Amino acid sequence: MEITITKENFDEEVRNYKGTVLLDFWASWCGPCMMLSPVVSEIAEELDSIKVGKVNVDEQPELSAAFKVESIPLLVVVKDGVIQNQSVGYVPKQSILNMLK
Repeated sequence: MEITITKENFDEEVRNYKGTVLLDFWASWCGPCMMLSPVVSEIAEELDSIKVGKVNVDEQPELSAAFKVESIPLLVVVKDGVIQNQSVGYVPKQSILNMLK
């Protein structure tokens, strides 16, 4: 399941969450983001143990600034509130799964 992450729900859904969260920073005008989106959706459906959050950089500038987003798509793996891994640009599904290990 994918959830929309906003500054209002960030603490509850990500920072204070006990477990792994995959954050996808994206924008509707970003071609690589649109290519990556179905891959992220697949992972959200296949891995019940992972929470997948989508962050629209245009709608959430505070979160984008907090994560120092300079390029998108940006995938960030957060475990128990701590950033574990991240990647910029389109990456294949297997690379994302490897990031989550």
